Amino acid sequence: MFFQKFKKTFVVGLLSLFIMPLSVLAYSEYVIPGGENIGIEIHAKGVMVVGLYKVNDTYPATEAGLKVGDMITAVDGVTVTSIQEMVDQINQGDHQSVAIQFVRENEKMDTKLKIYKDDNHVYKTGLYVKDSITGIGTLTFIDPNTKLFGALGHEIIEKSSGQILEILNGKIFTTEVIGVEPSSEGVPGEKNAKFHTDEVTGEVKENTNKGLFGTYTDTMPNKELYKVAQISDIKKGAAKILTVLSGDTIQEYDINITKIDQNQQKVKNLMFEITDEDLLQTTGGVVQGMSGSPIIQGDFIIGAVTHVVVDSPTKGYGIFITNMLEEAEN
Repeated sequence: MFFQKFKKTFVVGLLSLFIMPLSVLAYSEYVIPGGENIGIEIHAKGVMVVGLYKVNDTYPATEAGLKVGDMITAVDGVTVTSIQEMVDQINQGDHQSVAIQFVRENEKMDTKLKIYKDDNHVYKTGLYVKDSITGIGTLTFIDPNTKLFGALGHEIIEKSSGQILEILNGKIFTTEVIGVEPSSEGVPGEKNAKFHTDEVTGEVKENTNKGLFGTYTDTMPNKELYKVAQISDIKKGAAKILTVLSGDTIQEYDINITKIDQNQQKVKNLMFEITDEDLLQTTGGVVQGMSGSPIIQGDFIIGAVTHVVVDSPTKGYGIFITNMLEEAEN
């Protein structure tokens, strides 16, 4: 919803208590809760193929073996990390083909791509490409000691290809929510926001299935800290989410935790339903852009909103906060 992822034997484990200290997690016991609506801009490690088109009654990209989702990393042996670099390299000289190096499913591959000049002397490749993605989401936490932040609670996927975007760099910045399109059965709604791209608050370092992570670079918010909940601290029943529905004002809204999945390897650890009448009246349920909204239960931050149940948008899923904090350390 981008707005819209070890086992030892008992004996060995027991012995380890005597011969070495248990591993200590680096994240803080208390963190700053998020709830701010953030703008997100991330740049890919290369140029992603997001579509193909016909040139002179043929598909040159298909003939070259290229597919949607492939990440182009070099042209004629020169590394490219943006569309402009790719175009500049193709425009070097007068030729009928270029050597393309690309990555598919973590495997490096090479091919020759035929290119064609049109009447305006512009090269046509038969490729639609993308090198960055911009959108909105919600900040989940800031660790006050390490200044690491987490947001979204799930990965950013390039829609045309359905591929997770492996990032080179990125940033988060401030936004103002200017409206909400409500969710309805079968149709997830979304927040609409005004971007302030020059008001950067953090540097993005990772895009994983557990969220977006990086370093918070702005002044640390002056907020009450919440204790990080371990799985055993989390209970079914009443909780709250922190999110923005208008301007930049964070508000609390009531939810009910209905299911807890203790499998830490999963990302849909919590299931909840919205019970807050004000939130339901405004949004109809969970909407895109709400991903990352912190889930608070008592004095604990327990997780973050990640997904909407599309056929029943008053219900949604969340990820454990510990899963996000552990991922932020990696």
